[in-house]
Amino acid sequence: MDTSRRPQQTPAPYGGSLPHGPAGPAHPPPALEDDGGRAAVECGHERGHVLDSLFHGQGYATAASRRIFCDRCRLRRWLEVEATLTASQEQLGMVPPGTAARVARACEPGRIDVASLAPEFRRTGHSLVPLLRGLEAVCEAGSGEVVHLGATTQDIQDTAQSLEMRDVLDEADRELATMTARLVALAGMHRDTMMVGRTHGQPALPITFGLKVASWLDELMRHGERLGQLRERALVAQLHGGVGTMAGFQGRGQELLADFAARLGLGVPVVGWHVARDRVAEFGTTLALVAATLGRIAEEVRVLSRAEVGELSEGWEHGRVGSSTMPHKRNPERSEQVVLLARLARSAAALGVESMVQEHERDARGLRMEWVAVADVSHYTLAALAILNEVLAGLRVHRERMAANAASVAEFLCTEALMLALGERIGKQSAHTLVYEVSQRAQSDGRPLRACVRECQEITSRFSAAALDDLLDPSRYVGEAGALTDRAVERARVRPARAEEGVPS
Repeated sequence: MDTSRRPQQTPAPYGGSLPHGPAGPAHPPPALEDDGGRAAVECGHERGHVLDSLFHGQGYATAASRRIFCDRCRLRRWLEVEATLTASQEQLGMVPPGTAARVARACEPGRIDVASLAPEFRRTGHSLVPLLRGLEAVCEAGSGEVVHLGATTQDIQDTAQSLEMRDVLDEADRELATMTARLVALAGMHRDTMMVGRTHGQPALPITFGLKVASWLDELMRHGERLGQLRERALVAQLHGGVGTMAGFQGRGQELLADFAARLGLGVPVVGWHVARDRVAEFGTTLALVAATLGRIAEEVRVLSRAEVGELSEGWEHGRVGSSTMPHKRNPERSEQVVLLARLARSAAALGVESMVQEHERDARGLRMEWVAVADVSHYTLAALAILNEVLAGLRVHRERMAANAASVAEFLCTEALMLALGERIGKQSAHTLVYEVSQRAQSDGRPLRACVRECQEITSRFSAAALDDLLDPSRYVGEAGALTDRAVERARVRPARAEEGVPS
């Protein structure tokens, strides 16, 4: 099955998109027009998850993530894995010549009426057998009799899940490449834009906005490395039979696995991993780490866009509505949504770690938890990437407000500079005590620090007025911010996150 096609995307709120293909919506929304109440009577009540919501779903998933985890596409992917298994078995002489071609034709889209299998899934309570029976029914010349030979259901589903995870990583790579390019440009543009550095939410020392962006960029580059390393460990095939012994493969299990994995572009595990779920847990936790960084960036945008700060703001387009009652509102809702998605991704990743604790050679409790965890952490992380990319594309940096905020607390941003200079004359600890007393008195009395400094003979006796002015100028105390920003930008340019075909750097 060709999984490389991407549906066209229609812009939607939160930077998401509604998935549309050539024939219209992939998930048709329910009718909203007044039909005399017939919609309520005829509703199949099939859209019960926030991902499926006509109103909210675009904020929790993307067209790409919906394509990857589409239920029908998942069944087709299982068929693709079954066809690949038969091809490998024919290559090794384990099934009659010509079987693979017949099975491959039977697995083509449209040959099996997937919708008609729904009652069988409910009746049997099994997640694969109805599909196998449907496949057998459309196979020519009795070739269906050897489909799934020696394999177990989890072999097929785990392998297909590895393919899904690969698609997710490909999409994440593309989004990260776009984000990296935007942050490189932003850091370079604001390499020397001074602003207030804050610790514990309070003014601390002067920094540059370029350095703040460089911190975001550097963290994302490490995530790019993690995603590349994750591919090697996590994207492996599964083909070990009922309890991991390969007993059903005529003594050729390892040879079969190697060919099977190569055809699918997956790695070959040393032993079966039916209950060894660390690879899947690592996939979830790595995506959650990525999402957490996106949340950190988005939270910074949200906080710095407060009216009393006003240093950043999301792009705004006429027609966006912030409130049903307050027409003036321009809320940072996209940034808020990214923070929310980061929290949800962490919760989903925790389910993946929980599923590692399994019993004996097979344990459906953990496996079925993964069915939720893998899809959810992928939806949330890919949505967060897409939405934050939209935020960064339209981000407005208010240099003048950054400068004004720094000027309003300029002298207090320079207490460290004053302390260190004074320390060269009277010792660092003594200087800290002295500047502490002066600066705390200035804040308690509501007076300018400069005035209190000038009243302190222990300071004025050691510096000229011009030297004190220099020490209390925040623009002179940004340290090596520019050089550090350059380092981060250069590293990102040398080792970019590669978007071509989802190949990591």
